[in-house]
Amino acid sequence: MAPSLEEPDSVQDVIDNPLKARPQLVAPEPEHCPGPESETAGKADSCAGCPNQAICASAPKGPDPDLPLIAARLAGVRHKILILSGKGGVGKSTFTSLLAHAFAADDERTVGVMDADICGPSIPKMMGVEDETIHVSSSGWSPVWVSDNLGVMSIQFMLPNRDDAIIWRGPKKNGLIKRFLKEVEWGEMDFLLVDTPPGTSDEHLSVNSFLKESGLDGAIMVTTPQEVSLLDVRKEIDFCRKAGIKVLGLVENMSGFVCPKCTHASQIFKATTGGGASLAKEMGIPFLGEVPLDPRIGMACDYGESFFDHYPDSPACKALKRVVKAIANEVGEKVLD
Repeated sequence: MAPSLEEPDSVQDVIDNPLKARPQLVAPEPEHCPGPESETAGKADSCAGCPNQAICASAPKGPDPDLPLIAARLAGVRHKILILSGKGGVGKSTFTSLLAHAFAADDERTVGVMDADICGPSIPKMMGVEDETIHVSSSGWSPVWVSDNLGVMSIQFMLPNRDDAIIWRGPKKNGLIKRFLKEVEWGEMDFLLVDTPPGTSDEHLSVNSFLKESGLDGAIMVTTPQEVSLLDVRKEIDFCRKAGIKVLGLVENMSGFVCPKCTHASQIFKATTGGGASLAKEMGIPFLGEVPLDPRIGMACDYGESFFDHYPDSPACKALKRVVKAIANEVGEKVLD
């Protein structure tokens, strides 16, 4: 007989209350217990004499009081977009940095990138600002500005040494994500892009919960063509549907390799089951386009430079611009050609 998982929490309860920890009771719940997480926990008549009474009475209840503060802080941000992938290594952070540069190419727009990948922050390196630090004033934390209209916030700016490992449990990571949203002076912005780690766990639940009151436009899924990546993207789409997050569309990254010399395309990761386009059709979500492999994208990220500025005529850049235009259309915006 196969081993079974522990009795799972209610999916809806986890989504609605991602930071809530169930009280650790010292005795079984009595017959007429109102529930250790109810508003009357520890106070009802049936709680008298129960060994758990003090534990239940002191457990946090009700909505998070910081949510209105986060909504007020983000009131000036017009579009808030999550960048998700079920699988690590599909180029999600790379795509986030490219998308940020593409939107910021219009000087009339202001763009922010929030690096929610607490244990693997790579956005500062890709943006060329990894040696910067956060300025703190009486009005909050200031983003690190890559350019006049492109700002970044990441835990990387807070580390004493850039190679220090972040060995944190979920609650501490969630607390920092809340501070990024509540205490950073994002100001008037057109786009706030949130780069998340792979999976469907603490960071994703927290970001979704914190942004509910301020309005979340939706999520962009990033995948590579092979089925081993698509398997996890299906789970990510399922997570979004259960959490009430609109899926703006799916991007297939590393879709073939384009030689920088002759521009010939080769299929490095063969789409054995139809790739991103087939999955998008299967799941009923928009397919935003394909971005080919180009080694110069990796070089641009390593040096913290804009791929769009240096290789505007490359096949990869043209493909990226089509994807960016499709994303802008999904949120009712236009982008420069």
